[in-house]
Amino acid sequence: MLSNEWIVPDFYPIGYLPNGVRLTGYGGEAADLPPEVLQGHLDGIADGAIALGPVHVYALDKIRTAHDDLEQGKKMGKLVVRTAS
Repeated sequence: MLSNEWIVPDFYPIGYLPNGVRLTGYGGEAADLPPEVLQGHLDGIADGAIALGPVHVYALDKIRTAHDDLEQGKKMGKLVVRTAS
């Protein structure tokens, strides 16, 4: 949607989501979100007042485990694979 293409042919993400996974979207314009509101959220994330949810970090040699956890719905939240320590 950032490219101003509002329709993706043959794409229906709800059909691909496993149980327990949520999908959200925002349909407003940049002007609908005042800069001070965005900055407040960014500051809250930076100082730890706003949590981004569970994050699970995997080493590159555990990428198979990360894929399995993602595909099987074993973990909630963000899954991150680090390529370096």
